[in-house]
Amino acid sequence: MNNEPTSNISRAELIELLNEDLAGEYQAIIAYTVYSQVLKGAAYTDIARELEIHAGEELAHAIKIAKQIDYLGGMPAVTPKPVITSNDPVVMLRADLENERVTVGRYRERIRQAEALGEYGLSETLRAIIVQEQDHEIDLSAALGINVPPPIKPAERKNDGSNDGNQLKDLYAPRR
Repeated sequence: MNNEPTSNISRAELIELLNEDLAGEYQAIIAYTVYSQVLKGAAYTDIARELEIHAGEELAHAIKIAKQIDYLGGMPAVTPKPVITSNDPVVMLRADLENERVTVGRYRERIRQAEALGEYGLSETLRAIIVQEQDHEIDLSAALGINVPPPIKPAERKNDGSNDGNQLKDLYAPRR
């Protein structure tokens, strides 16, 4: 499936893309749940509590996306994207931040696609989700002591929706 934004997207293609997005929401639920419990030390106490809140917000996102898939006549997916785990809290927080960046970029595409099909309710649902996803980016960036990286543009992603990493080397440099 080509992830490039298009005004010629079919309803079936939109359902397929939304199911990929839903798999990402499941990934986020799992990651935030696990990370909130395994981050240790005084430096991570506040962020661990915040990650618990993020897990609940991601569950709400998953429910909204599943509802939209059902509305469009599809069956919501049940398998999450893989979750990165590590003994290094910074690796986990960076993985979360990267996933949020990908999600925001994908939802921006999805809004354009939904509007091209006249699915304005879906585009409004996605706009509300983006607001929370960007708040997650802010929280994670603050925890990492960095500026919020720019969203990933469609051209920066591989066909599987991931980022090849080449342009990320400077994004995670500490704030000056």
